[in-house]
Amino acid sequence: MQAYTEGETFKGIDYTTQGFPKGEYENCVFDGCIFLNADLSGLVFIDCEFRNCDASMATLRDTAFREVQFAGCKLLGLHFEDCNKFLLSVRFQDCQLNLSSFYKTSLKGTTFSNCSLREADFAGADLTGATLSSCDLANATFDQTILEKADLRTAYNYQIDPESNRIRKAKFSLPEAVGLLHKYDISIS
Repeated sequence: MQAYTEGETFKGIDYTTQGFPKGEYENCVFDGCIFLNADLSGLVFIDCEFRNCDASMATLRDTAFREVQFAGCKLLGLHFEDCNKFLLSVRFQDCQLNLSSFYKTSLKGTTFSNCSLREADFAGADLTGATLSSCDLANATFDQTILEKADLRTAYNYQIDPESNRIRKAKFSLPEAVGLLHKYDISIS
């Protein structure tokens, strides 16, 4: 039987050495904790906040994130497509998400604020109404991605092919919107 933990704050704990207890966590705060390469499979996080944590390369097989916020976290190489899809709801602020994968993941209305998403994989993802404000999307993959009504006005370094992605009513701004024409190898001055 898995433990149920509510309203706790976990500060500065290194779970790479002691392992992370299986269970369900609700209204908990994880501050400065290290989950590097940790196995978070099957865990449930509801209304939780991760602040300044390092969960790089953690295993997220069937992990449930429901109304979870990540702030100032290092989340390199995570496979969010392995998460439990039921009620998946996350927000990211000031996070490093380089090399992470959101392949075919529904991220409707998700907010990414001031995040590094270099080489992230959004292929097949649904980012309808998502906001990517001040995010670095260098070499991020967008293929068959739904970006309808998404806000990328302050995102930068992206290359999105309008012919292989759905971008209806998405918001872009100049000069970054030139990234929509990258595949044509044209010079704009």
